[in-house]
This record gives sequence, C-alpha cells and structure tokens, in this order.
Amino acid sequence: MIFFDVTKAGAAAHRSGLTRVSRRLRDGLAAAATGIAWDAGARHFAAPAHGPSRAGDWFLTAELFSEEERPGFTAFLDTRSCGRAAIFHDAIPLKHPHITWPQSVARHPEYMKLLARFDRVWAVSQASRDELLGFWHWQGITRPPPVEVLALGADFNASPRRDPGPASSPPRLLCLGIVEPRKNQRFLVEVCAELWRAGLDFELHLVGRVNPHFGGPILARIRELQRNHPTALHFHEAADDPAVTQLYAAARATLFPTLAEGCGLPLLESLWMGRPCVCSDLPVLRENAAGGGCLTVAPNHAAAWSEALRRIITDDTLHRRLSAEAAARPLPTWAETAQSIAQALR
Repeated sequence: MIFFDVTKAGAAAHRSGLTRVSRRLRDGLAAAATGIAWDAGARHFAAPAHGPSRAGDWFLTAELFSEEERPGFTAFLDTRSCGRAAIFHDAIPLKHPHITWPQSVARHPEYMKLLARFDRVWAVSQASRDELLGFWHWQGITRPPPVEVLALGADFNASPRRDPGPASSPPRLLCLGIVEPRKNQRFLVEVCAELWRAGLDFELHLVGRVNPHFGGPILARIRELQRNHPTALHFHEAADDPAVTQLYAAARATLFPTLAEGCGLPLLESLWMGRPCVCSDLPVLRENAAGGGCLTVAPNHAAAWSEALRRIITDDTLHRRLSAEAAARPLPTWAETAQSIAQALR
C-alpha cells in the first residue's frame, strides 16, 4: 500500500503549484494510495493505523517539511520499516532568498537534508535534480538515495486535448502565477504598458493570488496601470479551473516571464491547451520549451520581451507555426505520471 502525505495539500485553500502536484498525483493514484496527515501533537500520522509501518508499504510525499513543523518526523523516517519516497520541487528558497517567504528560506536546508533519509526521490526536472544532488554533495552526504526525473502532467483541468479554436480579437495574452517578484509580473506589465503607449492593440490577462508578503507593491502597480489602460489590462485574482479554461480558449498565447522555477507547469499546461507560450529562457524551462510551441526570451530583457510580444501578437505565420507545434507535441497526463510512480513502488 502507498500512504500518500496530504498534511498540507489536503487543507490548502489556494491552488499553488505544489498543491496542484500533490492533489493531481493523489487523484491519479486513486485506490492504490491512502491519504494520511501528520499529527504534530501526537508526533505521528493520524489514522489509519498511524500510517505505513510494514515492509512492503510505501510512504510518499510531495510536500515540504521540517522537524520544527512536524515534531517527531525525523524519527519516523529513521525507524519505520516501510519504504520512503518523495517528490522534490526546487531549491528556489536557497538560490533566491531575497524574494522567497522567510519561513521557506529557514525551512529549506533542513528539508533538503531530510530528503537524503528517503529511499528514493523524484525531481520535477533535470535542473532540480542537479540542484538537489549538488546540495547533498556540498553537505558531505556520500550515499544519497537515487534521484530520477519525473515528468509532470500537463492536463491541468483533467480534460482531453482539443482544438482550442480561434482566439479573441483584439489579441489576448494570458499570464498565470502567484503575484510576487519571482513570477515577474511587474516587469511584464511595464513592457506591455510601453507597447500600449506605442499604439499596439492587445489585452493582458493576469491570473493569480497575491503573495501577502511580497505582492502588495506589484498589485498596486497593476491597479495603477489598469486605471490608465482599463480595457487592456485585466486582473483575475480568484479564477478557478473552469474560468482559467475559458481564458485559455480566448488567448492568443500565454506569457511566463518567471525568474526561477522547479518545473514550470504553466508552460506545459499552455501547450496542453494548444496555446503557444512566450517564456523566460531559463535552463529548467528549456527542458520543456525545446520540444516546440514556445518562444524563449532572455529574462528581464525589456527590449527582447517587447519584440517577442510584438511578434506573437502581429506575426500570424509565427503564431500558426507555434500553435501547430503545441498541438502536435506528445505531453504526459497526471494519470501517466501517477502510474509511473505506482509501478516503481510495487
């Protein structure tokens, strides 16, 4: 039996990338897995039977954790005879502490060290795998567990791929992600504002909750530009999956100006929906962008992004080519991702 960790994801109200990974994996595993949550007061997993205990059982987690957040968790990892498997997302709190939640920055080194106590680990990209192995080497961990790359599902709304149909007019560009410095919406709206002032007719739709620690100034600038461009700039803070699906259907392309990612699910999901993606030229994003349907641009290069947006809006030949590439690419589903894990843990 696979005992699947739902300590945080089971109660989370927001739809972050981490909660999406956890919930879609749990759904994909279905009857092969039982959800369990850590009881900090009791210092063990709650029922059933306090979680995995027998040889042949597996404990699987896609969450972030530390001994401080889960008192007794280190002892659980060290004393249980079950197998222990984990999904590793990224080392962003270590690489970009100035734009990461302070709590995450404080937790992450211990979290990454605890992963070395597992029997096997899946990283969500080759770049993340390299970061984890590099961290373990720096820590002097000489016998780390095997780390494989896990292809995440692209079907964000659990619907089959279909022809998205013609985009709306004027052209709409869609950007999804929590509003915070790492996702770089402030940079994006400034680039778009210059294009609007130059007379280019298009809409920008931003979707995402606001990071309560870092997002306030970015939201203030978005609101200011909305007053200057009320028909061109739109902000959707509380869009659910059906609403996002409708936004995809109307979009000409998606934009992903992020500064750091573990995998980059918005890129994969855009391709699944048949929409080209203009994205930052980061090593982790190139892993998926290289297969087609994407236009990569140097991060934070205003002139390059301005030119890329102008091209995706006005160059119909380029847009048709990228759209055809997006529609033709084979992409994994969450069911396939979960099946690969289930087979490995048999």
